[in-house]
Amino acid sequence: MSDFIVSARKYRPATFQSVVGQKHITSTLQNAIERGQLAHAYLFCGPRGVGKTTCARIFAKAINCLSPNGAEACNECESCRSFNEGRSLNIHELDAASNNSVEDIRTLIEQVRIIPQVGRYSVFIIDEVHMLSAAAFNAFLKTLEEPPAHAIFILATTEKHKIIPTILSRCQIYDFNRIRVEDSVEYLRYIAAQEGVTADEESLNLIAQKADGGMRDALSMFDKAVSFCGTALDYRNVAQTLNVLDYDTYFGVTEMLLAGNYVDALVTFDTVLSKGFSGQTFMAGLNRHMRDLLMARQPDTLRLIEMTGTLLERYRTQAGACSVEFLFGAISILTELDGKIRQSSNQRLLVELGLMKTAGLGQKKNDTLTSSGEYPLPELTTPARVAASAPTPANPAAPAPATPAAAAVPAQPQPAPAVRQQPEMPSESRPAAQPRPETVPAAQPAQAVSQQPAAQPEPAAPQVVKPVRRPMISGTSLSELLASGGNISDAESPDGEAEAEPETVEIDPACEQKLEQAREGILNLLRTKRPRFVPAFELMSVRGNTISVSVPTTELREEMLRSKTGMLMRIAELAGISGAIELEVIVNEEIRAARPIKLEDRVKYMTEKNPLIVELRRALDLEVE
Repeated sequence: MSDFIVSARKYRPATFQSVVGQKHITSTLQNAIERGQLAHAYLFCGPRGVGKTTCARIFAKAINCLSPNGAEACNECESCRSFNEGRSLNIHELDAASNNSVEDIRTLIEQVRIIPQVGRYSVFIIDEVHMLSAAAFNAFLKTLEEPPAHAIFILATTEKHKIIPTILSRCQIYDFNRIRVEDSVEYLRYIAAQEGVTADEESLNLIAQKADGGMRDALSMFDKAVSFCGTALDYRNVAQTLNVLDYDTYFGVTEMLLAGNYVDALVTFDTVLSKGFSGQTFMAGLNRHMRDLLMARQPDTLRLIEMTGTLLERYRTQAGACSVEFLFGAISILTELDGKIRQSSNQRLLVELGLMKTAGLGQKKNDTLTSSGEYPLPELTTPARVAASAPTPANPAAPAPATPAAAAVPAQPQPAPAVRQQPEMPSESRPAAQPRPETVPAAQPAQAVSQQPAAQPEPAAPQVVKPVRRPMISGTSLSELLASGGNISDAESPDGEAEAEPETVEIDPACEQKLEQAREGILNLLRTKRPRFVPAFELMSVRGNTISVSVPTTELREEMLRSKTGMLMRIAELAGISGAIELEVIVNEEIRAARPIKLEDRVKYMTEKNPLIVELRRALDLEVE
């Protein structure tokens, strides 16, 4: 059996210079060592596989080195050799996941008291410290705050939020970042050269992307790919080994969607499903691909893609063929479907629908029906232009056509014989008989009236008529509304007949007096039908035909307004009112504040409502509780 060592252990960094992607951490620790400014407790937190424990070991070896080279260990003194050989008595590692009780912390505290035999410091590295119990944390507080001068604690965790604040306040906190794809690719290229393995740029990018910022995961995938492919890593074989979709799939699907070819896109999706990938994985990868294409369109956002080499050039080339509208629409569609796919009973159909919608975006520029230039908005014409375009009357001696001012004046009643002398006028006033489409039918009756012979030499004085709101009539055309500004003349109706007078509301002159006389009857009626309304109507005020009440809450006001019609009908019938009555409901929060809250206030309130309660208390010798 060969002495094979996995790359994550074989190429584990032994110096600060060899740590990948954590320059801000290593520089700070090196400066602290060179200046002798060492804290008694450190907390290293960050994602998995980014170098927390590695940096803790390098730091522990460097501060115990007897002849350091600046901030780096010499690897030649007795302290460095004992650490490299795993027999150092000054550096202690504790796994908090399996030693998380109070007894384990007590044992650790006893070890802290021992002075180091070789070197200057006893370093205690506690990994996964968030797994300690609450009691163990509390037992560790005092020692962590005031340890011996020779003791240094280095805590490492992936879940900083699980550590109690009292521990955090006693440590120097170092946050480790995810390792960038560029750094991971560079380190993988170095390891491949050391192992004699040839790998293309796409393969290393795929491994780094799959690792998601963890170098240990990237090295494990690298070993797996080498075991499958041998000494030559091929992009397609690596993708098959890692069970991920290759970039060619997403580039090809994007080209199909750009061309509007949803048929080939659906066939490609079926091929992806036959390889064992889920629809959610495919849709998430396509959505990320669209996002990367959007980032590749601008030089300022190109660094957000986290790609290198020839793969980056492919993204830039395809991004140039995609419009921003297409990418925005595709990302919006795919993101919306990603939130629905988990609850969908037919995930395949949902993904296929998303592909068809995205393909529709690709061919939208060729669809003439969606072009805004095919349907220009109609030009808004003023009333003066409409009046100028009206047809000339048959009688050349007739006055000028009706003006907008004339349309606002109601038509004066004409004698019946005068109307019979012009038999041709009704036929001209019909909108269906007009040959020109721009003629306004609603303006013809006013024009016909203005064409009467001079039987009335004295024109009627103009009257100011208040506009009356009326419902929209189906006979009114859009051109009439545009010409009249949305208002039809009060003098004429759309059918050419005189508008009826607005209906007046009948009010009983003795309404207020009748309501006051029927107050008690109204309260008795409400006690039977609406008990919640009784307190408000006890203090009601009457002004004319309006009943005004005050309520403490908006909810009660809305309830009253919902039952307003039926309640007012019963009140009118009870009071003998022949006209209409109104109800005004006002929200007054002071009514709620005036309610008795204390026990004494409630007794006083009840006594004022019913004085016999005092006699009842005396007769039965009752006490208020």
